[in-house]
Amino acid sequence: MCRNITELRGLEPPATRQEIEAAARQYVRKVTGIARPGVAVVGAMEAAALEVAAITEQLLAGLPPRRQPTTTLPPLRRPEVRRRMGLDPVIG
Repeated sequence: MCRNITELRGLEPPATRQEIEAAARQYVRKVTGIARPGVAVVGAMEAAALEVAAITEQLLAGLPPRRQPTTTLPPLRRPEVRRRMGLDPVIG
């Protein structure tokens, strides 16, 4: 399980909904201590992650711009992660 929650503020281009939802799922997995949810809890965890994502999106929209860009790329912007997940390369 990940130890660090992905930082999304200050990304260029701004964090996508997909990145926000991935960070929210990471957060929910971390606080519950469940890395691989079973059938009994997967729905509750996904619902919680979507709520966290919505709140995160509102929070990011209301914050002032960063003075300096973030120093790390979120996982969904890293080519090796996108390949492993079968996603298209990031264009930018």
